[in-house]
Amino acid sequence: MPLLRLSLYSAFTLSGLGLAFHRAHLISALLCLESMMLSMYLALSTWPIENQASSLTLAPILMLTFSACEAGTGLAMLVASTRTHGSDNLQNLNLLQC
Repeated sequence: MPLLRLSLYSAFTLSGLGLAFHRAHLISALLCLESMMLSMYLALSTWPIENQASSLTLAPILMLTFSACEAGTGLAMLVASTRTHGSDNLQNLNLLQC
């Protein structure tokens, strides 16, 4: 396995572990999701170069678009939860009370 692919897989795995184990604040969960999206973007950007396939060059742009939409939605949720609950602690958020 090439070193670049190994580093991208390990970055994605470490981001997933960070999302699983450090769920105290909403901002830390959003940062873990963004690092997962960044590692997926880099993997999709290098994959057509390694395979010499020009038909897959649109995939990173679509991934970047969805990542920007996800970041905007996450920040809107962060601002809304901070305004209504006073903090971004995930223990304070309860879907049954909303």
